Amino acid sequence: MNNNEIYNKLRNVLSEKEILRDEPMKVHTSFKIGGPADFFVVPTCVESLVSTIKLCSKEKIPYYIIGNGSNLLVSDKGFRGVIVQIYKNFNEVRIVGDRVSAQAGVLLSKLSKQIYEASLEGFEFASGIPGTLGGAVFMNAGAYGGEMKHILEDVTVITHQGDLINLPKEALALDYRSSILQQEDYVAISATLKLKKGDQAFIKSTLEQLSHKRKTRQPLEIPSAGSTFKRPEGYYAGKLIMDSGLKGYSIGGAQVSEKHCGFVVNKGNATAKDVILLMEHIRLIVKEKFGVELEPEVKLLGQADE
Repeated sequence: MNNNEIYNKLRNVLSEKEILRDEPMKVHTSFKIGGPADFFVVPTCVESLVSTIKLCSKEKIPYYIIGNGSNLLVSDKGFRGVIVQIYKNFNEVRIVGDRVSAQAGVLLSKLSKQIYEASLEGFEFASGIPGTLGGAVFMNAGAYGGEMKHILEDVTVITHQGDLINLPKEALALDYRSSILQQEDYVAISATLKLKKGDQAFIKSTLEQLSHKRKTRQPLEIPSAGSTFKRPEGYYAGKLIMDSGLKGYSIGGAQVSEKHCGFVVNKGNATAKDVILLMEHIRLIVKEKFGVELEPEVKLLGQADE
């Protein structure tokens, strides 16, 4: 099926304004890297999102769901298929008592503010994670001792067949940076969080402390995809990289952050190839020096760069 045929099929389920062609992915990722996606679609409601997924599955059109692209490295050659972005139109939040119901596209920073205003505690760890709720559920995101698995009650997902199903916490298979959503390629569209009433002044103090830690220890001012590697059992990836003498090491425009070695940053006009070569070099040196195999946390998407 050629791209004109794909476009015509997408127009059966989406409006013209919801579909962009040959859209540069570097403007949709926190890394500021990535070639064009054949199609970049922004559904405005659950029905059109479900219809898009059903269509792509039925017609065997490659597709990938993104939030705000904060954990994503897209190939310089881009993505042959359909990128479906959900965060801008799926960000409703409802708070009743100690339960928070939110759509998957809401930014964690925005959600944290609303939870704080409701004097609920337990979500502070996620306040500075640069992603959406859906991405946090998908990855079982965590920081500073907290993880999504500690507060999730249930998640509503869309299957490849376009079915909507609700999964209780027990069915989510939440583990370190993994979930049933990854294993089954489910798309989260909403989640319920169970928190607890707290003292607003104390919550504010905790948020400020964590914000200060992030600003002083992480390269937030430079484009990156967050932590580049998962934490190896018994180690910290950043410390292994630093102890390998790689602080500030660069390939092209990609660099091991001088502020936090767990981050690879785009210091200016980095390509995906630069980042991939740097990641491979880091893994090789760390394996040689410490016998530890680093596993990428950043998601690589698109055609391989030669």
